[in-house]
Amino acid sequence: MSRSRAYIAGTGVICPLGTDVESFRQRLLEGRSAIAPLTLFALQQGNPLPVGEVRDFVHDPDLPRTHGLALDAAQQAMAGEHVPPDALVLGTTTGGILTTEELLRRQDRDKKQYRYHGLDTVARFVARRLEIQGPVLTVSTACSSGAVALTMALELLRSGRARRVLAGGVDSLCRLTYFGFHSLQLVDKESCRPMDINRQGMAVAEGAAMLLLTAEQPDNPLAELLGAGLSCDAHHSAAPHPEGRGAAAAMQAALADSALSPSDIDYINLHGTGTVENDLAESLAVRRLFSVPPPISSVKGATGHSLAAAGAIEAVLATLATGADFMPANTGFAEQDPAIGLVPLTEPVRSSVRAVLSNSFGFGGNNGSLVIGKPDIFPARPARSVRTGLSVYGCSCLSGTGRLQETMERLMAGRPVAGTAADSIFGKKLPLRSIRRLKRLSRMALFLAAETLDGGGKPPVSSIFMGTGWGALSETHDFLTRLFETGEQFPSPTDFVGSVHNGPASQAAIMFGATGANVTTSGGDFSFEQALLSAELMLSSKGRALLMGADEAHPQLTPLLDPSVDEDTPPADGGGCLFVGRGQQDALCTVNLLYYGAADTGGAMEFLLHSLGGRNELRKRCALVLAGLPGAVRPKAEQQLQEFLARSGLRVPVVRYRELTGEFAAASAVAATLAVNLSANGEIPSGLSGNVSLPLAPHHTILVLGLGDMLSIMEFSRP
Repeated sequence: MSRSRAYIAGTGVICPLGTDVESFRQRLLEGRSAIAPLTLFALQQGNPLPVGEVRDFVHDPDLPRTHGLALDAAQQAMAGEHVPPDALVLGTTTGGILTTEELLRRQDRDKKQYRYHGLDTVARFVARRLEIQGPVLTVSTACSSGAVALTMALELLRSGRARRVLAGGVDSLCRLTYFGFHSLQLVDKESCRPMDINRQGMAVAEGAAMLLLTAEQPDNPLAELLGAGLSCDAHHSAAPHPEGRGAAAAMQAALADSALSPSDIDYINLHGTGTVENDLAESLAVRRLFSVPPPISSVKGATGHSLAAAGAIEAVLATLATGADFMPANTGFAEQDPAIGLVPLTEPVRSSVRAVLSNSFGFGGNNGSLVIGKPDIFPARPARSVRTGLSVYGCSCLSGTGRLQETMERLMAGRPVAGTAADSIFGKKLPLRSIRRLKRLSRMALFLAAETLDGGGKPPVSSIFMGTGWGALSETHDFLTRLFETGEQFPSPTDFVGSVHNGPASQAAIMFGATGANVTTSGGDFSFEQALLSAELMLSSKGRALLMGADEAHPQLTPLLDPSVDEDTPPADGGGCLFVGRGQQDALCTVNLLYYGAADTGGAMEFLLHSLGGRNELRKRCALVLAGLPGAVRPKAEQQLQEFLARSGLRVPVVRYRELTGEFAAASAVAATLAVNLSANGEIPSGLSGNVSLPLAPHHTILVLGLGDMLSIMEFSRP
C-alpha cells in the first residue's frame, strides 16, 4: 500500500517579531515582545492602542499593504526554488481594505482605485508573480484562515490534485479590525497577557507567513505537516463555546488525522488571544484531551493577534520548534488563573520537540488545529483514495425573480431572472428572532439553507462550504460609514462581527447545528467553484454538507468593487445552495469540479479538454454548456468559449447564463442549481435548446463552464 507525507520544504514569515524566519526564531528564543502603540495610520481621537505592527515595512505604493506582506512571505518560502508550485492556498480577512478605507473616507469614486479590494486579489497577485498556473484559492474563516488554508493544502497533496502547494495566511492592520475589536471590548489597553488571571484582551496585529508543502521528500525537509482538524462551535457569532467543545473537536480531529495520541505531542501552541472567554474555553479543551498536558504557551503576547495570518505564522513557529528543539515563552504571563488550571511556559525552553499541536480559532466558531512534526519520525499515513465528485440530494436558489420554483421556471424558458431578491422573502421563511440583527447576505444564506433542507427527511448537516465574492457588504459599509461620521468614536460592534466573510456560513451552522468543517472561500467570480473544491477535498464519506454561493448587491459598494458592475449596470444578486454528500442513494445528480486553473498559461485549454476525457468522450457525453462570461472580461471570455467549442467540436446548446442571472460574483451557484434541476428532470427544455426539448440520456452531462482570468468546469451527471 502506498504511503503519503506532506513535507514542509520552505517557510517565509514577516510579522511584528521578525521580517524573516531567522529574525523571528531569534526573537522567540529571546522571549521578546513587539507590541507597541499603533503608528500605521493617524487617529482622530485618543491615544493609539498597543498593536502588533510590522515596522518600517516598505512595499510597492500602488499595492495595498496586505498584498505586499503576502508577496514578501511567499518569496521567502520559495527562495532557492526554480519551479512554481502547483497551487496556492491563502487565508485572509482584510484583502485591500486598508486602501479602501482611505478611498471611502475621501469619497473617491474612481473605480480603478478599488481594483485590489477583493480578498481574492491578494492570492491572484502572488500567483502571477510566482507564475503559478494551477488552482489559486482564497480562504476566509476569520482568525483560523491560515490554519484552514494549510489544511486545504494538505488535502490537495493527499488527493493527488497537486504535488507542491504554497499555503499560508496574511492580514494587515486596518481601521475595520482596529476599531472593530475595540468596539467589542476585546482589546487590552496596556499589552496582551494570554492565560494570565489579569488578562483583559488581545492586541490586534498584522503579518504574513507561507509554507511550501510537498508530497515528495526534499533534500532537507524542515518538518512535516502530519495532520489537521477542523470544526465549528455552531454556538455564537463571536464568542467561543464556553466548554471549548469546538476547540476540543478540532484538536481531536487533528490528532486522529495524524494518527498520533496525546502522549505524542511535546508542545501545544495555544491560540491564546488574551481574551477572558477564549483562553478559558481553550484551556478546558486542552484539559479534556490531555490528562497531563505537555508544555504550552501562546506567542500572541509577543506578536499580537495577526488574525488570518496567525495560524500560518504559528505553523512556521511549530516548524522552527521541531527543527531547533525549543518551545517559546508565553510572553505577558505573570499570575496563574485558577479557572484555567494551566501554567504556560514563562521562559523559552530548550528541549526535544518531536510534534507540535497548533491551534487557531476564529469568529463564528471556526476552529482549526494542525499537527507539525520532525520529518520521517512518525509512520506515514496510508495514501487516501482520490475522492472526486459529490452527490446532490436537494437544492435551492434565490434571484431577482424569487425563490427556486419561480427562478427555474423563467430560466428553463430562457427568460432573465436578474434583479435583487425581495427582502420580504426572508421574513416568510425565517423566524424573525433569528434574523432580526442580521443584514442582507446572512439573511440570504440562511434562506438558502432553510429552503434546501425544507420538507424534512434529510440527514443532519455536518459541514458547510460557502463561496462569496464580496462578503457582507452591508455590514462593511455601515461599520465604516458610522466610524467616519462619528469621528471614530462609535463604531458598531454588531456590524463588525457581521462584516467577516465567514459570518453567513457560521450563522447557518448555528441554525442547523453543523459542527464539522465550516469553510468560506472568496475567489471572485469563482468563489462557488472554490467552495465546491473545498467540499470535495474535506467532506468525509459519511458527512452531509450545505454547499452555498451567494452575493449581495450594495448600492454604494458594488459599483466600486465589482469589476463587472458599474453605475449603469442594473443591480443583481442571489445565490444557490446544494445539499451534498458521498452516497448515491436518493441523489438527484452528481457534481464534480473537473478543472480549475489559470487561463493565461500555455496549454490551459488543452488541460481543460483533457480533464473532460478528451474530444471524443466529451462529444459523447455533453448535452448542454452553461457558460459564465463575467462582464468585466466578456470579450476575453467569449474568445475562450469559441476556442473551447472549436477544439472540442461540440454541437450542443450553449447558454450564457449571466445574461439571464445578471452580474454578481456567485452567479455560478444559480447556474449550478439550474444544472441540478435539468439533470433531475431528464430533459433540456426548448427555451434553453433554442428549438425543441432534448431528452437527457443516463450518460449525458451538463457542463457549467467558468471563463475569464481562470478556467473552471463543473460537471453535472444524472444518477
